[in-house]
Order: sequence, then C-alpha cells, then structure tokens
Amino acid sequence: MADLLVCERLWKGYGGRQVLTDLNLNVQGGRIVGLLGPNGSGKTTLMKLVNGLLVPDSGKILVDGFAPGVESKKRVSYLPDADYLPDWMTVDRLVNMFRDFYGDFDEAKAREMLSALKISAGDRLKTLSKGTKEKVRLILAMSRKAELYMLDEPIGGVDPAARDYILRTIIGNYSENAAVIISTHLIYDIEQVLDEAVFLRGGQIMLHKSVDAIREEDGKSVNDLFREVFRC
Repeated sequence: MADLLVCERLWKGYGGRQVLTDLNLNVQGGRIVGLLGPNGSGKTTLMKLVNGLLVPDSGKILVDGFAPGVESKKRVSYLPDADYLPDWMTVDRLVNMFRDFYGDFDEAKAREMLSALKISAGDRLKTLSKGTKEKVRLILAMSRKAELYMLDEPIGGVDPAARDYILRTIIGNYSENAAVIISTHLIYDIEQVLDEAVFLRGGQIMLHKSVDAIREEDGKSVNDLFREVFRC
C-alpha cells in the first residue's frame, strides 16, 4: 500500500528557535498512529504543517500525493488542541455548518453519536463543560469521511468514563484505507487502539515502530517504553 502521508526533511523554526529538524515520517492508510512526545517536542507544529496552517522552512509534505492546499484539505479531518468553534452557536448549528462546509460530512452519524452521549442539539457551545465541548469537536471531526484524521489531544479533557466510548468512536468511524494520527499524553488510555507509535523529541523522530514490534522486541508496553525513553 502506498504511503498516505509523506513528510520529507521538514524544518520549521520560530523566532530563532528550531522546532522541527530534518523530520521524516511516512504513514500508510489503514493505520492508527500515536504521535507521542513531551511538551514542546513539535507534535502540534507537525500537525499544523500537514494541515497547511503553517509553512515549513524547507522540506516536502504530501497527503495522498497532494501538497498542503485545497486538495489535501479535502482529504484531512483535523481536530486541533484548542477551542476553534464559535461558542455562541448551538450544537445543531455546528452540525449544519459542517454539513454545508464539508462534502464528506455524515450528518446522520454525527447526530447518532451526539444522541448516544446525551448531548442536546439545542445547547450552545459556551454552556457546555470542557469535556462535553471536546466530545462535540471530536464527533464533528470523526463524522467526515476523510482519508487522514489528525487528532491533537482528543481525550485530554474527557472524563475516564467517556474515553472508551470516544476510542470506540475513533475506531468505528474511519475506513480501512484511511489513517488516524493521534497526538496525546494519555498513552496508557489509547495504547489499545494504536497500530504504530512515533516518539518525537526536540523536533526529531526518535522511534517509529509498530506496537506489536515494541511488545515483542522491547518486551514493554508503549507506555512503559515511553516512560523509559523520556525519563527526566
């Protein structure tokens, strides 16, 4: 299978500080990949570059063969780590907005997930708890029929009771040819759904390995290996 995401020799810096250094990453379709690293390692910067929100200083990015732009954005569903939706809008209006804006948005799926989590369509976003807002954002992102889902801290503010449902939502809502990249600090919680793990530190990839290989060759869980590699 051809690589769905290709990042070649990416460099990116801000104000004299290097954030990504000669980074190379290839991700195939049909894989769920954990993008893991401490704060400041470059995870969010990498996601923004792939989504065309930032421009690399040098290097190449291809999503299904397209450089970041109009065509690549048709193929990527991005969930940022910060609030980005108008908080005065109701959940119902947000669903309608996504339906009108994205041709691949499955409105029925979104409304089904909102109902399962008992989120009222009439509620304004600003009246919801932080965890419920995150659920709404994730539902909107996962209701697109995208080729690449990029989820930045999708369960960071969600109560443990809802995490299993959200992980099942992620697993159950992408096609076998799509890929999912999840950036998170909650490795123990998401390890069960990962096919691959990418360890990022100081803007460089230290490790990119299948979860099965980590368990077989290193004799550790992804969480345990992460703690060992990034021990202070």
